[in-house]
Amino acid sequence: MAIVDRYDGFVNYLYPILTNTSRQHRILRDTMLAAMLAQYRLFHAAGKSNQASRLYEADANAAYLKELLRVMADPARKLVSRRQYEVASVHLAETGAMLGKWIGASQKRSGGG
Repeated sequence: MAIVDRYDGFVNYLYPILTNTSRQHRILRDTMLAAMLAQYRLFHAAGKSNQASRLYEADANAAYLKELLRVMADPARKLVSRRQYEVASVHLAETGAMLGKWIGASQKRSGGG
């Protein structure tokens, strides 16, 4: 799946950064890691099921990842630098754009668009 290949860029960039964060922030770090890895499952479930609802679940989790990333970059926490936030956000936005096209195509096929 092309979207998974694109999403790999996000994970491969952010995973090493997160695994090296302070143990003080382990709850936020572990939440982010779990959400990142769950996204793979959501992409595959959507691809295998051909159900629009699965696409919306994947889209909702992508939005959740975006919010977690924003919280991690907040100056009060600084788990990721501003530059790291920007790079990770670009990777996530590219994946989101692909997901949006997938949702649009699904709506056209089902006549709901």
